[in-house]
Amino acid sequence: MVRLPYVTALTTLFSYGLLFAFGQLRDFFRRILDARKPSNLKGYAPICLGLEDFYTRRLYLRIQDCFGRPIASAPDAWFDVVERYSNDCNKTLHRTAKTSKCLNLGSYNYLGFAAADEYCTPRVIESLKKYSASTCSVRVDGGNTKLHTELEELVARFVGKPAAVLFGMGYVTNSAIIPALIGKGGLIISDSLNHNSIVNGARGSGATVRVFQHNNPAHLEEVLREQIAGGQPRTHRAWKKIIVIVEGIYSMEGELCKLPEVISVCKKYKAYTYLDEAHSIGAVGKTGRGVCELLGVDPADVDIMMGTFTKSFGSCGGYIAASKEIIHHLKHTCPAHIYATSMSPPAVQQVISAIKVILGEDGTNRGAKKLAQIRENSNFFRSELQKMGFEVLGDNDSPVMPIMLYNPAKIPAFSRECLRQNVAVVTVAFPATPLLLARARICISASHSREDLIKGLEVISKVGDLVGIKYFPVEQEKTAVVEKQKKIQ
Repeated sequence: MVRLPYVTALTTLFSYGLLFAFGQLRDFFRRILDARKPSNLKGYAPICLGLEDFYTRRLYLRIQDCFGRPIASAPDAWFDVVERYSNDCNKTLHRTAKTSKCLNLGSYNYLGFAAADEYCTPRVIESLKKYSASTCSVRVDGGNTKLHTELEELVARFVGKPAAVLFGMGYVTNSAIIPALIGKGGLIISDSLNHNSIVNGARGSGATVRVFQHNNPAHLEEVLREQIAGGQPRTHRAWKKIIVIVEGIYSMEGELCKLPEVISVCKKYKAYTYLDEAHSIGAVGKTGRGVCELLGVDPADVDIMMGTFTKSFGSCGGYIAASKEIIHHLKHTCPAHIYATSMSPPAVQQVISAIKVILGEDGTNRGAKKLAQIRENSNFFRSELQKMGFEVLGDNDSPVMPIMLYNPAKIPAFSRECLRQNVAVVTVAFPATPLLLARARICISASHSREDLIKGLEVISKVGDLVGIKYFPVEQEKTAVVEKQKKIQ
């Protein structure tokens, strides 16, 4: 968890307060200037109220050039970023014909499969010729190819579950599956930092939702005990079903879930475990099988395993792996399976090919090398950032490493200066994170060479000094202090 220093918290709050005050002042004068303008919406209620989109208009738009940057190549270790300009203080952005070749430290291309691959790419092209780009149908009608069936079987075998079902979008996998698993009379206990797709799925289920402190099994047990003792609201009847939802790697923190402890608590109180492995499947574990393999957990102890193909496998879509009974239920009740168009066949083939490379079924050891490379790259980059004095979140082996920025003025300064030096980073702020905890999220890939990582570290270090985000002493200074203390003693 982040321990925000008081001085940093005060300066950050002051910065947001200043932005809010000036934003309100601008709105006041805008209302005066627009008062005489005729309105074509007479009698209509405004779609967006002033305060509802205040943050977007007065804060986000001023730095929107740091977000949504168009790219003009595959998201490999290096990619081409389209240059843009604005003539109205970033209210509107215009693309140019120029591109900048930048080091990619923002994509989820953990194993490097998103770019051209000697094994995957020819097979994807062949599937495009054979099946076209889309099935133009849902799975239960004419959208179920033999590739979809093959991938479901392969995913189930890969994660160690009896069966699996595919979905065309990772976000929808959570938001549509959770309401199909639990409803009114049920209880969902969710980690406080779970992804928005989980939050929306839980809200849409109709079940009662309770939150436990991030990655805190002791508090999870406390919440479970309290809820089981109290029962359902008003009636106090026993809960029909209890599901505990956690993530394998938390996407904004880079932390590994304390899965063994969570499972132990769930078994004790007879609650089901739902594990979101969007950022961990394929990226961690000796053979890429995610946090269960990394932390020594038997997949049979996890009731529902969710994952996406958008990260380590370089494709799109998501999956649910569970018992045959649960998968059968989802295939007959989940709207995302019954009504949504099935995954594109080339996207399915990409995942099949990527998993076969990871498993070594392509006849080479490239998969094992990629897994070793991403682990080595991630741990090297994280340790070097910490030595430089940055506040870096997350655990070892995690390819996600947020660098804390805090102050709103440092968000665009860090992003723009890195881009100016040909390093593309992703900055994240409210509402994706709490208001005071803005950060830059670095994502490492197996396709990064050591030279790439050193280049990125050099640029980030320079920009960190310029912007002032090295909140801890650098390693040399720490060593000097220790030696000085020894001499005094």
